[in-house]
Amino acid sequence: MNIQLPEDVRYIIHTLQDAGHEAFAVGGCVRDSLLSRTPDDWDITTSARPEETKALFRRTIDTGIQHGTVTVMLHKKGYEVTTYRVDGEYEDGRHPKEVIFTANLIEDLKRRDFTINAMAYNEESGLVDAFSGKQDLEKGIVRCVGDADERFTEDALRIMRAVRFSAQLGFSIEEKTKAAIRGHAGNLKKVSAERIRTELTKLVISPHPENLILAWETGITGVILPEFNRLMQTPQRNPHHCRNVGEHTLLAMQAVRPDRVLRLVMLFHDFGKPDCASTDENGIDHFRGHGAWSSKMAEEILKRLRYDNDTIDRVRELVYWHDMEILPEKRAVRRAAAKVGKELFPLLLEVKRADLAAQSDYQRIQKEEWLHSLQDIYEQIREEGDCLALKDLAVTGRDLIAAGMKPGPRLGQALQDLLQLVLEDPSRNSKEYLLSNLPKET
Repeated sequence: MNIQLPEDVRYIIHTLQDAGHEAFAVGGCVRDSLLSRTPDDWDITTSARPEETKALFRRTIDTGIQHGTVTVMLHKKGYEVTTYRVDGEYEDGRHPKEVIFTANLIEDLKRRDFTINAMAYNEESGLVDAFSGKQDLEKGIVRCVGDADERFTEDALRIMRAVRFSAQLGFSIEEKTKAAIRGHAGNLKKVSAERIRTELTKLVISPHPENLILAWETGITGVILPEFNRLMQTPQRNPHHCRNVGEHTLLAMQAVRPDRVLRLVMLFHDFGKPDCASTDENGIDHFRGHGAWSSKMAEEILKRLRYDNDTIDRVRELVYWHDMEILPEKRAVRRAAAKVGKELFPLLLEVKRADLAAQSDYQRIQKEEWLHSLQDIYEQIREEGDCLALKDLAVTGRDLIAAGMKPGPRLGQALQDLLQLVLEDPSRNSKEYLLSNLPKET
């Protein structure tokens, strides 16, 4: 099995070997190469101690030297070179108390999380695969190296990584590994919100976001996202739906492109439904007001998971408006785009399309025609350059002050009133017309 090593990686490995050390590409880069994917990063493992590695290369950074990792800089790119090691006792369920350097490659590979990540390669030795990782790649399974209970006890984040890898690669999780996840899911309470966020995001934007169902089945969401569990218990007895809220959510995530904001919107868009559910006299379920309630929940959860403010703001707004009814005519589309914002409105149309894809076939043709009309109308509005925001108005606050208005809240309201006039009829967006239609002071 030949893996094409990048020139810089070959240089680092050969430099270490020429100095009498062992050196291999290791982990995810080997896995991805065997899958004919282009690795994002190339990591190298070596028998050389950190100080020996540093002595061989002109520019290095002590990235994690206490754990044996030195970053070698070549052509403005960094390559992590880590000494073979055995991890000491894990006291906090995340980090080893100490690391012990070893001269044995297999001992180093033995401490890794999954068999598909525990392979090493160099051009002299070929593939070193002591734990059948290549076979597991071919079978399409995620399996722990050695005893799964030990691996998850050492580092609880591995529990989420198992589900994330299944989603990224389209793999199933081996039964003993899955059973161990169920037994140790509660240990995720020890993991920081930032690390949970990173793994959840990778899962959400993966080719198989629906594998979040594995997190539900194994008890993970009960710890990191208990609100999702309620969705799986909330039926939708309504002609527009044929799945419970959780199943609809998973399908909606699949139906939108793998953009972080869009996938998070589809994850959270119906989180408020369990609290907004009601059933009429005909036995039909309704979820009135769930958009606003879901938006509030999304904001709280994203803050809890330490997402950045820009992501929180965009997800919150799109969730709030996701169920907005819009007539397929220019005036209504202009008003809707002004409410949602020019930057977000095209994304809202994508959200609506994904939401529809996850619904029942009831009135599907009419709904698809409606969405297609909205898209066409919005494209026309953009091409014609219609005013959709205060900054596009032909007048500014200064113009209104020059015309005799006093600064203050009434001036802001006057600008909003003028925008409404222009949304009704874009031809009104001229300085002369707008100044002649200023609201009278009282």
